[in-house]
Formats: sequence, structure tokens, C-alpha cells
Amino acid sequence: MKLVSFIGLSVTALTLTFSTPSFADNGRRIDVDSKVVTEHQARINGERFSYTATTGTQPVWNEQGDAVATLQYTYYTRDKVDDRTKRPLVFSFNGGPGSASVWMHLAYTGPRVLKIDDEGYPVQPYGVKDNPYSILDVADIVYINPVNTGYSRVLENEKGELPSKSDQQKMFFGVNADIKYLAEWLNTFVSRNERWRSPKFLIGESYGTTRVSGLAHELQNRQWMYINGVILVSPTEIGIKREGPVEAANRLPYFAATAWYHKALSADLQAKDLDELLPEVEQFTVNKFLPAIAKGGFLPADEKRAIIKQAAKYAGLSEKFVEQNNLDIPTNFFWKELLRERGQTVGRLDSRYLGIDKRDAGESPDYWAELTSWLHSFTPAINYYLREELNYKTDIKYNLFGNVHPWDRSGNNTGENLRLAMAQNPYLNVMIQSGYYDGATNYFDAKYTMWQLDPSGKMKDRLSFKGYRSGHMMYLRHADLESSNNDLRDFILKSLPAESKSAKY
Repeated sequence: MKLVSFIGLSVTALTLTFSTPSFADNGRRIDVDSKVVTEHQARINGERFSYTATTGTQPVWNEQGDAVATLQYTYYTRDKVDDRTKRPLVFSFNGGPGSASVWMHLAYTGPRVLKIDDEGYPVQPYGVKDNPYSILDVADIVYINPVNTGYSRVLENEKGELPSKSDQQKMFFGVNADIKYLAEWLNTFVSRNERWRSPKFLIGESYGTTRVSGLAHELQNRQWMYINGVILVSPTEIGIKREGPVEAANRLPYFAATAWYHKALSADLQAKDLDELLPEVEQFTVNKFLPAIAKGGFLPADEKRAIIKQAAKYAGLSEKFVEQNNLDIPTNFFWKELLRERGQTVGRLDSRYLGIDKRDAGESPDYWAELTSWLHSFTPAINYYLREELNYKTDIKYNLFGNVHPWDRSGNNTGENLRLAMAQNPYLNVMIQSGYYDGATNYFDAKYTMWQLDPSGKMKDRLSFKGYRSGHMMYLRHADLESSNNDLRDFILKSLPAESKSAKY
């Protein structure tokens, strides 16, 4: 036991360290089963309270009882809670696949967030600061790094050998393998930390939405652990197909939002607020643009001209460009074309970000301006934070993006399984959060997924959508960090059933 004082931070940490035998990764070692406990202070929503951070590793066991991997996690609990059984517990996953949990941990829901400006751009010196909007005031949170992300690793067997690449894929690196081993791991975590009676929530971002959609069903049907809520942040298709005309048409509202942000629309559209413009574009997309694309080469010429004109106007593109693409505007062309005359490209995950290419000619940007900007901030921040504030020290490299490929994407029924989990569990609610400027998992695709998640409409009162004026990681914009956390907080509290309310229809 040792007392650690972090000068200049709002924390004095009492550190307790527990560990068991370690695992070597290229000569660098990490404990297979360990924890470091530190104590901190926070001020969230104007309320000051103490909390405990537990950073550690917990093994993944196979059916023979052998430890085959270890997952690194960070677990935050609010102190002085009278009844932990009523305290919500949130499991947080990012995506990729192959991405660590750093993004939402250090920029969204955690008690400390990285130092960036109000629009999400990096500033130096790098580091972290207090998050006054964290959901830690209403829920405990666990940030989990799947295998090969963060400090999580596959383990050697008793002969000092790693499983073959094909065996690793079967064990960890696929839609269903990922869900299966994580559900087992969560069962162990909940048991070790005595949280079986707590209300439980899953939150996933990007590919993490595929993960948590599948976990909701897997936990209920294989672990008998029932969930109160699932939050899908910038969701993938979760196995609900969006192909052909639907895929092409659904991009238009995102194109319009991005063009509006960069003041690339006509004066009459530019004069409208985004909240006024987007419903107009959505109606055109569903009622006219989608049917026009579906008609293909048999769309009457006069109707085609009218559709081209309106689609080009909404997207901030030339009518010739839309016509040459037969109404199906590829996103990579859009990112290059929208501001081509200005000599700039726009970002993929967040189209507010600008890039510059070697040539203004071409079909797609040279690089993703938003991703390079984010890596500026996140990489130094997470390495500093885990080592110097949470006192978790290892020579293992922290993988923001780990080697998990090839990823087996077959058998992706996660959306249908989420629907089934909702049907089986009347307590289960789902919320979707999306940024209007996200070109990778665009917000209108997210709405479409929500519409298709429950075709019967019998559970639509348990499904909700929230949109924000930012991109894939909407919380990087300060105004949306506040509003998105508030939406999460409201969702969690509203998903807690009254004490006398039974889980029945």
C-alpha cells in the first residue's frame, strides 16, 4: 500500500495493488489477474463527491478452465452509496473492431476527459481535465478493452505458445466469438464485484453497437443476466441490411448537414437552421429520392431532371456530378468534391474537420483529417492517465487499435437478437445517439436501423433517437458533451422501473 498525491489535480489517491503471475508480450509483462485501486474527488452537475477507480486485468477462461486471455478494464464506483443494489452499472465498449475503450472513457462518460478545445481539436500540453457532465453521479461505469486492445492480450499456454491465428479468430475475433467470450467475462466481473442485483446497462460506439446488441441477447439467454438499457452510439447496421437504393438514398441527409456546416448550400437553404433543414431533406429522401433511385434507368426523364436538381441542391454539389453518378453519390467522392474549389477535403468520421491534399484532382482524400487530429490528443492522454493518475504501470504497449483481423463477420444477427432481447424483457429500453456530421455511420442510417429494429411497432415507445451537431464521436464538441451525457443520464433514470412494476406485458 502506498499513498500517492497528484499535484495540481483534484485527486488524492490511496493506491492498493493486487496481482498474480504475469504474461510476457515481446519481453514486456502484464499481470494476468490484477487490480490497482485509487481514490478521487469529482464535481459533476454541481455536486461534489468521492469515487473509487479500480484499474486491472481479469482473465478469460475457456471451457476447460484455462486462462486464454486477460482483459484490462477500469471500473469507477461512487463512494458512500447506501444501497448498491439500486445503483445502475454501465458496461462501456468501443468498436473497430480492434479499438480500445479509450474514446468514450477519456472523452465522454468518464470522470476525467482529455484536454481539447470546445470543438474537439487538440491542444498542448496534452493531458486530461475534470468532466463536469460525467454520468458517474447516477451510475457506476466499467470500461472494457477486448482482446488485443488497450493492455488486453491473448495468453500463452503452459508450453509458452500462443494459439494459432485461426484458433485465435475462432476464440476471439469474430462477431459471435467476441460476444460469447465477453458475456462470460462480464458474468465473472459481476460476480466478483457483487453486482448481480444492480440495474445494468450496455453502451457501445460504432462497431461496439454490434457488440452490445449481441451481448444483450447473449447475457439474457446464456448468462441469465437481464439488462435495463442498451445505448447505441453512432451505430453500425447491426446486421440489419441497408443495401442498394436504401444505402444510396440514406446518405443525402448527411450530405446536406455537412454542406450546411461548410456554408456550401444555396442562400435559401443556408438561411435555415439545421433543425429546420434536415426534416425537409429527410422527407425528400424517403418520399422522392429513394423511389427515384429504385426506378433506376426507367425513371422518366422529366422526373429524373427534377430529382437531380433537388438532390444536388441539398448536397451542395453540381447537377452534372449527381447525374454522372446516377443519383448514387459515393461518400469518398463527396468528401473530395464538396470543397474541391476551395482546395480542401472534409473528414469521414467527422466532416467538420478539413484536410488538404497533394492534388485537388482525384476521387477521395489523401487522409482522414479528423482521425489524425484525434490521435494527437488521445494517445498521450490515455498513457499518462492510466500510469500517472490511476497508477496502473506496465511496459505492455497500450493499443488504441489492436491486431484483430481477419475478423469473422458471418452470422451477424445482432439486430434481430436485440429485438428478441427486448421482446423477452419488458424492462429493456434502447437509445440511439448520432452526430449529424458522421459520414462513416451516418445519422439517417441510424434512424433507419431504429425503424427496422421493431417492424411490428409494438416496442417503439421503448426506442429513442438523439442527434447532435457533431460527428462520429459527438461528445468531442463541448456543447454536445453536456447534452449527450444529459440524454444518457435521463435515459438511465427513466429505464429504472418503479419498485412495484413487474416485468410483464
